[in-house]
Amino acid sequence: MKIAITGTPGTGKTSVCRILKKRYPVIDLNELIEDEKLYTGMDKERNTKIVDTSTLIEHVARLDLKNTTIFEGHLAHYLPVDIVIVLRASPSELRKRLGKKGFSEAKAKENIEAEALDVILVEAVERSDNVYEIDTSSKDIEEVAERIIDIIEAPEKYKNRYKPGSVDWSGEVFG
Repeated sequence: MKIAITGTPGTGKTSVCRILKKRYPVIDLNELIEDEKLYTGMDKERNTKIVDTSTLIEHVARLDLKNTTIFEGHLAHYLPVDIVIVLRASPSELRKRLGKKGFSEAKAKENIEAEALDVILVEAVERSDNVYEIDTSSKDIEEVAERIIDIIEAPEKYKNRYKPGSVDWSGEVFG
């Protein structure tokens, strides 16, 4: 089984995958993209690589995976996977987290707006019928890891509890 753990930067993907690595193989897409040169250049304004998503998808499809494997990264929902888990964080919490990570004000604002508008969730739902959504705003990382393990081991049992659209930031964003 292939699992995508995706979300806006700062929602907890990397932190939770450090815990999940004890149980499942985890492929960090940023490392894979770098190692395999699956990018076409640099976006100087955002200081990020421009990823060739078609080549990334083709590369992942060729991987010989024998066990449940997790793909971690904000592009993981583009991959052909069995389950997509979108991690979410409230805009106010995300602002704190991105500040601690040293994001510029412009880059933080862009990511906070993307989170407020559900950009990654919408993209995930457009690409997969098996999407789950977890609010990480007030959960510790161990709890988030436990919820992800629950979903992986019994997806149907948790379909309604973590259904797409269950997280709503409109009250925080629009007051």
